[in-house]
Amino acid sequence: MGFRLPSIIRRSSSSKGVDVPKGYLAVYVGDKMKRFVIPVSYLSQTSFQELLSQTEEQYGYDHPMGGLTIPCREDVFLDITSQLN
Repeated sequence: MGFRLPSIIRRSSSSKGVDVPKGYLAVYVGDKMKRFVIPVSYLSQTSFQELLSQTEEQYGYDHPMGGLTIPCREDVFLDITSQLN
């Protein structure tokens, strides 16, 4: 038993930006800093902007992973992004 990620959200095991297609953005989420590739269109969504506000409060503009790190649990992130699809 399990669940499938929406096809628009992609898990990525690579830490290099070369596998991020045009129109997408790599973000790091959760305690294990899993990398997800999401559409940039999410950035304009209210629920995603709330995540970005939390990110700014916690990290400012200094992200330890060299990319956008979102300070929430992975399941919360997946719940929010599944509603955006």
